[in-house]
Amino acid sequence: MTQTNAPLHQRHAVITGASRGIGAAVATQLAQAGANVTLMGRDSDSLKRLAQLLGTQVRTHIQVVDLADTTTVQTAMQEAVAALGPIHILVNNAGQASSQPFEKTDLALWQHMLNINLTGTYACTHAALPSMLLAAAAGTPGRIINIASTAGLKGYAYVSAYTAAKHGVVGLTRALALELARKHITVNVICPGYTETDIVMQAIENIVQKTGQTPEQARVTLASRNPQKRLVQPDEIARAVVWLCSPGSDAVNGQAIAIDGGELAG
Repeated sequence: MTQTNAPLHQRHAVITGASRGIGAAVATQLAQAGANVTLMGRDSDSLKRLAQLLGTQVRTHIQVVDLADTTTVQTAMQEAVAALGPIHILVNNAGQASSQPFEKTDLALWQHMLNINLTGTYACTHAALPSMLLAAAAGTPGRIINIASTAGLKGYAYVSAYTAAKHGVVGLTRALALELARKHITVNVICPGYTETDIVMQAIENIVQKTGQTPEQARVTLASRNPQKRLVQPDEIARAVVWLCSPGSDAVNGQAIAIDGGELAG
């Protein structure tokens, strides 16, 4: 497939948390589908390495931003538009997870989880939406894809703040999907199960410290939640994102799509 007939040729995609894991996989596959990509994240060196890997087939822009500081998000989106043009695709991927029993979840931890996982999604969407609406009105439909978690669809012990925030992301997705349904922008949320990312590696370390299990035993414990008995891979999430952004997905709107090997099926 040549770049000019790629399904997302010349679309501008903004991906938050793009330096590693799901975000890097999403950016890579969107670029392979022809999109120009703005890579947002906190780690400048990692973003630069990813931009180099993407090569010269697509245009890339790096934007170092910490979503905990929502005052910088508006400027970051404006600079992205100045660099690569109107935004057509927004992937709100950045997130963090912290594990504590609820009685040890103080207000600072609670607020941090909300700030990163929910308010960050709000801030990026709010800042990108004016550009997306203009582009959609001019004939290029928009796609907003939020990356939540199965914790947005069910409860998990010891991550109450994270679970509450991800439930909020699912609710925000559904509300915004209804608002934008007639404005040629769809809004969907992907809810991965345990995925091979830094967040899961941190969960494994936490299990090792608290239970004495080996890292491999802890990994098996997490994978056991998935009926396929494995961790989801970032590329599997990325392929779903590309599908949601591609022609033919216009009627998929307001959906929470679990990619979890069937964890939520039973």
